[in-house]
Amino acid sequence: MARPPLLIPRPEGLYCPAGDFFIDPTRPVPRALVTHGHSDHARAGHGAVLATAETLDIMAIRYGDDFTQSRQVAGDPIRIGEVTVSFQPAGHVLGSAQIAVEGQGQRIVVSGDYARVPTPTCAPFQPVPCDIFVTEATFALPVFRHPPPEAEIARLLSSVQANPDRAHLIGAYALGKAQRVIAAIRQAGWDAPIFIHGALQRLCDYHVARGIDLGDLRPATAGRKADFAGAIVIAPPSAFAATWAQRFPDPVIAFASGWMQVRARARQRGVELPLVISDHVDWPSLTATIDELNPAEVWITHGREDALMRWCDLTQRTAKPLHLVGYEDEAE
Repeated sequence: MARPPLLIPRPEGLYCPAGDFFIDPTRPVPRALVTHGHSDHARAGHGAVLATAETLDIMAIRYGDDFTQSRQVAGDPIRIGEVTVSFQPAGHVLGSAQIAVEGQGQRIVVSGDYARVPTPTCAPFQPVPCDIFVTEATFALPVFRHPPPEAEIARLLSSVQANPDRAHLIGAYALGKAQRVIAAIRQAGWDAPIFIHGALQRLCDYHVARGIDLGDLRPATAGRKADFAGAIVIAPPSAFAATWAQRFPDPVIAFASGWMQVRARARQRGVELPLVISDHVDWPSLTATIDELNPAEVWITHGREDALMRWCDLTQRTAKPLHLVGYEDEAE
């Protein structure tokens, strides 16, 4: 009887029969390997979770210490059943990793979400040679060509300087994006306090505890309305729909996301200052990564599959969509 493939798409997620585990399952399973702490990849309720130390900590922060019955830190390559698994940096958020599964004479790399633009808030993407590369497709359209993040931060600081009587409210997802934006602002020379929404506090504190310098952070609830003139405030995007945002003087609403390249999305959200800053690969980085790795097959998930399938066809690469459950967005 022929052995089953090394990885199989199932309703719960990618399943490895030879190791009896799932990668980034979307519902509780006995054993899960998790690429990173975003909620479309990391769920509570699994029997056991294997992930990087940072991802395990982040899951505990977000879901509570009892998010799983058993947790194991991914370090050196680990033998699970008939396969060997290893974790390599993905460059997405703190603790994010690609998961390499080796067995049956082949290696499959499940990249999770990944980025190729260096950031001080996480380890850079590490290319891992493989036979099959499982790639996200969040921004897998040729139109998505993200500008350098330093240029977007320069636009932000220019706006702050030009509007000294207004507060700048930046929407940034709580895990990864908020800390990346703060670190980028600091690298650009801004050493004044940055005010943060309470929903960001624990994750910012954790980044600082891991040695990432975010500078002087203060609660966005401290002070009178006039005190925030000329200030930079970071909050989850959902906060702007509440009365919370009304406590700031004539705020400039900004949003840091790769989706801000689509001006219609910025208008729909009422964003005055769209900042095209992403934690995902854009089209040039995505196709360059596949060229660099040159796998025998490309499996596509989490996003727009059609254009990348077409590109693979034109470049004579074998590819298939996985149709797994996932957000076509930059998840919180």
